Amino acid sequence: MSRSKAKAPREELARLSRIVIKIGSSSLAAGNDATARLASSVAALRKANKSVVLVSSGAIALGFRKLGYASRPKEVAKLQASAAAGQTLLMRAYEEAFGARGVTVAQVLLTHSDVAERTRANNARAALAELLAVGAVPILNENDSVAVEEIKFGDNDQLAAMVTPLVDGELLILLSDVPGVLDHEGKRVSTVRDVKEILPFLRKSKSSVGTGGMASKVEAARRAALAGAHVVIADASVDGQIEAIVRGDDVGTQFLPAADRLSARKYWIAFTLRPRGDVILDPGAASAVRDRQKSVLFVGVLGVRGEFRAGDAVRLLDATGAELGRGLAKQGATDAVRLAGHTSDEDDNVLIHRDELVVWPAP
Repeated sequence: MSRSKAKAPREELARLSRIVIKIGSSSLAAGNDATARLASSVAALRKANKSVVLVSSGAIALGFRKLGYASRPKEVAKLQASAAAGQTLLMRAYEEAFGARGVTVAQVLLTHSDVAERTRANNARAALAELLAVGAVPILNENDSVAVEEIKFGDNDQLAAMVTPLVDGELLILLSDVPGVLDHEGKRVSTVRDVKEILPFLRKSKSSVGTGGMASKVEAARRAALAGAHVVIADASVDGQIEAIVRGDDVGTQFLPAADRLSARKYWIAFTLRPRGDVILDPGAASAVRDRQKSVLFVGVLGVRGEFRAGDAVRLLDATGAELGRGLAKQGATDAVRLAGHTSDEDDNVLIHRDELVVWPAP
């Protein structure tokens, strides 16, 4: 972690050509011409031959006011209605701002299943690639008007982290309402090499219109960095902030790409799929998985939770309940319960193969 200018890592940003930008509800609702400023920055990047994908929140924040609610509702039906009403306002604002600068935009609404299911994810990848090929700027948002689970559990910081490897993004810019990650003295942290160093600085969001917060952005940054992307968290309200980031100026907080990057498949297992159950390992199996990246054998399984099927993602837990990693189960929960603790005499005694297993770094 560095609070001083990190020259070499910053210089690398100027050479990156595929950029994902995420802007949140709080930044858009601030009333400081955020949409026009964003359009100007993206137009400048396009002139510099950069491809840009925009992930934008704001539909619910705009919609609940349009429908006459006094504040952001909590009921799912009202959130869905707000998203439906606000999405037209959001895209109209982007059409006007970007159109005035000669930039074509295209709306893309996604649900979690669109990126979790491989065929649908490949279709989304192809559509986004074609939009970028013809010079358009895709504007992505979660399809909150129909995706109940996304409204309740998701946020667009995590969507941006999922989209970054989907479009081969090299730089993810997460725009916030603060200059970056701030330490205990309120000073901006310039460069982050290990997310664990800044965890004590994080606070919960107090926004009345958004669902994210700095903790969500740092988690999104960690995930995108594991996919090999550079990430910068910066202030959305500063004129020319995006251009300064791409020039390599020391603004915002930069997260460096992880030294041990995940393959596309392992990233999908770790962060895109939702676990359908848990597999609890005995101490020997937990050590073999954590320290030697071994496959999970039935003989080392203490028990399972959930109703997962073969091919589903599951969490791996040690006997204390600590999560060791995630993987794809080769057997469903019923068979896993039957074979737990035994050496299988069937075709395969492996519950999770190491090639389909992601192990978290030791805390």
